[in-house]
Amino acid sequence: MVIFNSLVWVNTQILRAGRFLGWMALALMVLVILTQVFCRYVLNNALPWPDEAARFLMLWMTGLMAPSAYRWGGFVSIDMLEGALPRRAGAVLGLLLLGMSLAVLLMALPHGHKHTLGFGGNFSSSSLKLPLDWVGLEVVKVKLRYMYASLYVCVLLLISVNIELILRAALRIVSPDSELPDDDGSGFAMEAD
Repeated sequence: MVIFNSLVWVNTQILRAGRFLGWMALALMVLVILTQVFCRYVLNNALPWPDEAARFLMLWMTGLMAPSAYRWGGFVSIDMLEGALPRRAGAVLGLLLLGMSLAVLLMALPHGHKHTLGFGGNFSSSSLKLPLDWVGLEVVKVKLRYMYASLYVCVLLLISVNIELILRAALRIVSPDSELPDDDGSGFAMEAD
């Protein structure tokens, strides 16, 4: 139970920070898109970087927010069979499905690592650059690994959340009346109980 409580606390802190950064990425993405619309249609001068910058921010927003949605039960799911079964049998089916999800996530982990730190991550973005020339430094092109890292971080966080959900489901099977720590969320997962 100590391991479970510790994992819930760690996930809560990390996912809270991820949601904050995700909202910041969303706000910046909107600002970048509005800048491109203004420049293209008012100034008649389309900028080369906003499309890729918006995509970069969207990937990070998704990578940081998806684990919270998964933890709260916000992904689309078909749970008619689980709901139709007796409570304990439905919980066992849910645990089995979480185990299958963990297997898929563990298979995705090497792909995220390979894209981030492998050959493809060595290439530079065609349009994203850090304009450091205004402070007397050389302009630096952004490496694609910083975009690909969103997948890697997302999968790592999803694995952590999945392990928490597996432990939560197992504890519900073993001791259905036990008090489990809150998931610091919107309550989607808690309402299903």
